[in-house]
Amino acid sequence: MAKKKMSKKKFRIVWNSVLSLLLVIVLGANVALYYFSDVITSYFSTIDLESAEAVKAREASEVVVEQIADEGIVLLQNNENALPLSENTKVNVFGWSFTNPIYGGTGSGASDASKAVTPKAGLEAAGLEINEELYNAYVDTGIKRPIVGMDGQDWTIPEPKPSEFYTDELMQQAKDFSDVAIIFLARSGGEGADLPRSMDGPDTFDPEGGPFGPTGQKFGNEDDLDASKHYLELSNREQGMIDAVTENFDNVILVVNSANTFELGWVEEYDQIKSILNVAGPGQNGFNALGRVLSGEVNPSGKTVDLYTKDLLDPPAMANFGDFDYVIENEDGTYSQAVDSSNVLLKYVDYTEGIYVGYRFYETAAALGAINYDEKVQFPFGYGLSYTSFEQEVVEDSLNWTDTEVTVDVNVTNTGSVEGKEVVQLYFSAPYTGKIEKSSIDLVAFEKTDIIKPGDSETVTLTFKVEDMASYDANKEYSDTGSYVLEAGEYKLMLMSNSHDKIADIGSKELSEVVYDEGRSTDKQVAVNQFDDEVTGEGSISTYLSRANGFENLTEINKNETYTVTTADGATKEVKGKVVDSEFVNLINSIRYDVPADTHDAAPTTGADNGKQLEDYVGVDINDESWNELLDQLTVDDLVSLSTLGGYRTVEIKSVGKPATLDYDGPAAINNMNMAANGQSGTAFPSEIMIASTWNLELAEAMGEHIGAEAKAYGVTGWYAPAMNVHRTAFAGRNFEYYSEDGLLSGKMAAAVTKGFQSHGGYVYIKHFALNDQEQNRTLGVLTWSNEQAIREVYLKPFEIAVKEGGAKAVMSSFNSIGNKWAGADDGLLKEVLRNEWGFAGHVITDFYMNGGGLNAYPYMNVELAVRNGNDLMLTGAAPMGVPEVNTSSNDTLWALRDSAQNILYTVANSDAIEGGLSTDTPQWVVITIIVDVLLVLGIATAFFFVFRNSKRRDEEVDNLQSA
Repeated sequence: MAKKKMSKKKFRIVWNSVLSLLLVIVLGANVALYYFSDVITSYFSTIDLESAEAVKAREASEVVVEQIADEGIVLLQNNENALPLSENTKVNVFGWSFTNPIYGGTGSGASDASKAVTPKAGLEAAGLEINEELYNAYVDTGIKRPIVGMDGQDWTIPEPKPSEFYTDELMQQAKDFSDVAIIFLARSGGEGADLPRSMDGPDTFDPEGGPFGPTGQKFGNEDDLDASKHYLELSNREQGMIDAVTENFDNVILVVNSANTFELGWVEEYDQIKSILNVAGPGQNGFNALGRVLSGEVNPSGKTVDLYTKDLLDPPAMANFGDFDYVIENEDGTYSQAVDSSNVLLKYVDYTEGIYVGYRFYETAAALGAINYDEKVQFPFGYGLSYTSFEQEVVEDSLNWTDTEVTVDVNVTNTGSVEGKEVVQLYFSAPYTGKIEKSSIDLVAFEKTDIIKPGDSETVTLTFKVEDMASYDANKEYSDTGSYVLEAGEYKLMLMSNSHDKIADIGSKELSEVVYDEGRSTDKQVAVNQFDDEVTGEGSISTYLSRANGFENLTEINKNETYTVTTADGATKEVKGKVVDSEFVNLINSIRYDVPADTHDAAPTTGADNGKQLEDYVGVDINDESWNELLDQLTVDDLVSLSTLGGYRTVEIKSVGKPATLDYDGPAAINNMNMAANGQSGTAFPSEIMIASTWNLELAEAMGEHIGAEAKAYGVTGWYAPAMNVHRTAFAGRNFEYYSEDGLLSGKMAAAVTKGFQSHGGYVYIKHFALNDQEQNRTLGVLTWSNEQAIREVYLKPFEIAVKEGGAKAVMSSFNSIGNKWAGADDGLLKEVLRNEWGFAGHVITDFYMNGGGLNAYPYMNVELAVRNGNDLMLTGAAPMGVPEVNTSSNDTLWALRDSAQNILYTVANSDAIEGGLSTDTPQWVVITIIVDVLLVLGIATAFFFVFRNSKRRDEEVDNLQSA
């Protein structure tokens, strides 16, 4: 009996279903590949680190790294001239961190230190002999460097237990080896978390963590857990080490490897500690400089960029730094944390200290007799010792003080026996009338000499504008709008060796009142109050620190109370904060999420065929009307893509001939997540604190030039750097990638780095604009309250100098809010101050954007409010996650996208990308995918053909069987 054949119908159904399913799978895979194309392209993309141009650029960079470290190491103490050490000195180095130091920071400012010169190698290269037995004893402990990452922080201070490690045998061996002891201490910091002010807390640290790495926090070894201690002072184990070393050695040198100022008042209790060196993150080969400084081959010339208090918790800003909640009082008398309509906790931070940050408070308070300076301060701002001595004298009759400018010549003579460099610092003192807050002293100009041989001299010229001494009248004492003002009275100029120690009075002058109601010489638009709506009203600060009556209101500036709140899961906890009502929450909701109604009756022209190309607009002024012809060619899709697909690049726009560009992170190297994933990184330069500690603008410009040369060799155009937020306190986790507590020093450094980098045709993104001076709660859009005087004089000044003097072509806005408005959608900040006042021409990008495409991590980052208020580009991550949807039916939004497109196109047109930009037409993986697709489709089509043919043959066989 013949086997029954499957019917034609059933045969077709089965095989058509199978092949159709395969076709759906192929189509679905292609859709997924399309959406994730950016991720895949990034993953498979590499830069050529081994090209001749790249190798040459990195070799040149390594020379500059060492030059920066040579001048960026700060000699804080050198009793009995203990340094430099004699040639071929044998040394014992105590401290586990000597085996695993801090080269920089973590997060987006991190760099690859896998090929870095170790401190041991650096000292040995300088001819110092290390006690290998002691060194290996630390290595043999098996201690690992704790992780301080963006998503988790292990704050354990890695040192062996003193009672078990510092045995009589070990210490005797060390004494037999050498009578010189070096103590090496290190502290880390990084993006995502501020440094702990109490080293005791629950151990929630998971080194494996989630998909993005470690999570939680850990606070130390069990015997180091101490609620009374913070991260920037000696741990219990370190204290034990210090005691063991000083009991056995009388010639001790302390090396502090930290970008954050370290609490050093305890050193005064140990006469055995002769010398102190601060070495901020020195980058790839900067530890070679430590050896040269210790041995005397290099004479240290670094100066502090922050004032060192003996108690780091003492500065006024510390009263309002950290985690603060707005709370709602419920009808039953209980409290709950205030949240906005997207369930984002409403967190805040009050800059109640006003302008009195760092040395501005301590020098003023000392001048008023409000504090005993020597009891409070260990090292002033701008302080640093040398192995030689210098004499600074104002050149007779060189002071030229006109109505607009001041210049003075200073002769610097090396009166010692060793060649070296010196920093010349000029400060001014303005009259205090009680109407506008004034520091008793402000840095106004500085220069660094070249190397001066013993007995030789060099004359430097210091120059500044008279208007640089003006203060900002935020309270409208002299105008109805707010303005910069030179109040009438005596202005004094002083030549200082640091912020506290005067060398000479240069001169003084009685000035008449000047209200800059027509603008300063560098302003494109008159400066008036731009932040009144943001920083006044409910939720804002009622009392700012004032120097009136010797800072008598110092105790009043901390108005944060403690409340017991009920959380969403029903638990209770204590928080510091303030009570607000529902009206305040509604105001925040409105500002964050309400998009205003359209004001334009028609949409802009799109998709025109005007025959224009971006290369036609090289050098064309951004306000030239001819830009409209180019912009008219952009389609709606072009406008949306150009603005929303901004993660580490700008996209190619074929309609106007715009090439794609690569934007990589910093600020210590050409580096980003993609490079890290591929094991690639540019040269690791020293941290921004170390470059600022050089006080050498030529070196800062050289750093920018060499990073720019590397970027060019790698095909990178944009650089997410330099960063220039202010060291408001010592505990900000990201201080390592910011320059200083002083806006002038920060701005001058940033401007020099900017000029250097952009000289190679790229563009920088100066960041984080603005008031992003702590990490805690930043991604919640923390409401940052200050007054316009402090905002302008302290926190915006570095950015202003980087734009006006450095010519910065791009800006990165910050996560936080200025008052009640997200900085990335603050038109006063991004349009009025940045563009209209300072004359910035270029584009603004957000910080990391994750609000769209299935992600809602930062819902307050509203794309429509961003582009309407001057933020042009969204730093989106892995597409399609984080890429926002744009309401293209809104005429106002389309016009705003058009403005954003012009700003981006203008930046790219005036970069080297216009000559040899990247093309995103056919990445290799796309070519492979197309070939595979073609083969699969052909295979499926062939299968369909054979199914059809076989089913027809099967019909014939079935008919024959039925006939039989």
